[in-house]
Amino acid sequence: MKHTLDLDQFLGDLEYLVNIDSQSSDPEGVAAVAAFFEKAFAEIGWKVEKKELDPTAGPCLKITNGEAPYDALLLGHMDTVFPRGTVAERPFTRDENRAYGPGVNDMKGGLLFSLYAARALEESKAPGSFCIAFNSEEEIGSRRARPWIEELARQSRTALIMEPARPNGDLTNERKGLGQIRIEFHGRAAHAGVEPEKGVSAVNEMAHWISALHGLTNFEKGTTLNAGVVAGGTAPTVVPEKATMAVDVRIKQAEEKDRIGAKVEELKANPATPGIKVDADFFITRPPMNPSPETMKLCALVEEAGREAGVEFGWQATGGGSDGNFTAALGVPTVDGMGPVGGGSHAVTEYMEIDQAAGRFALLMNVLKRIPSATF
Repeated sequence: MKHTLDLDQFLGDLEYLVNIDSQSSDPEGVAAVAAFFEKAFAEIGWKVEKKELDPTAGPCLKITNGEAPYDALLLGHMDTVFPRGTVAERPFTRDENRAYGPGVNDMKGGLLFSLYAARALEESKAPGSFCIAFNSEEEIGSRRARPWIEELARQSRTALIMEPARPNGDLTNERKGLGQIRIEFHGRAAHAGVEPEKGVSAVNEMAHWISALHGLTNFEKGTTLNAGVVAGGTAPTVVPEKATMAVDVRIKQAEEKDRIGAKVEELKANPATPGIKVDADFFITRPPMNPSPETMKLCALVEEAGREAGVEFGWQATGGGSDGNFTAALGVPTVDGMGPVGGGSHAVTEYMEIDQAAGRFALLMNVLKRIPSATF
């Protein structure tokens, strides 16, 4: 099987893709990225199917060389966090060791790895049935794409998430579950100096909620809550009638969802501020990704493939989520970080390590060579 990455061609394609603005809320930009891959995969004879989620989202792509069950699902996303106009401000650039630009690391390099791997599989006539899936809304939680991703995962023996490796080269087999609590407090306005007793302070109730929810944080269990966005009131002289809050929730253990949900209901039923009304919506957007025994077997296979390629790496757990959370929660052996090495995702400093790209591609190809005959 051909393992060699044509680095010059890869960087040329990467420049083309990075120089397309493709924020999640930019369906035209995402569609332009999808069109590149639709044409490229069709040229090597792989079947390409579009999945339209919504008129406000770009298309998703399902790309296959065979029928289910698939030996591996290679999962990536075409959207970025950067708004239209970012490319005009800071397009793709490179120096001797690194490539820069919006989405260069997260994760247009990983998308290209999937395409180049498909070409190598096709050229070498390697055995195996593979499915490549490109999501169009990963950066905003994949809420509409989740059923589609889960459907493909149920048809797959393993899942390789083509997100970038960690900056030090490590891969990921554990991620926290992600969720939010969105809360609106409805009180009654009054003059804070003349008749404050007639007011019902929404901000006062919000303060009680912040303290109570932050109190649920348990570092030993891997649970954190953060009231990251709060707003309320109109002027210092007015008892605030309305307040809003958004709380980030991260959990390592799935059962923590029930504990947090119970506290939300308790706070709603027992307000600290008489006369207040509270609307609260608690939801988990991504379940925890915890390594199963089957995933650990896949990790061992990846380690063996790395030794053959001469690529060293470790394993990291992270509090950030990916679409791998969905596949792992279904019991599909899942390894994340199979794309190039890089860092600075979501920032102006985003980069991809050029000199490590060939080694990481060889690692990917060695993994794809082994999976069809492996048992998990």
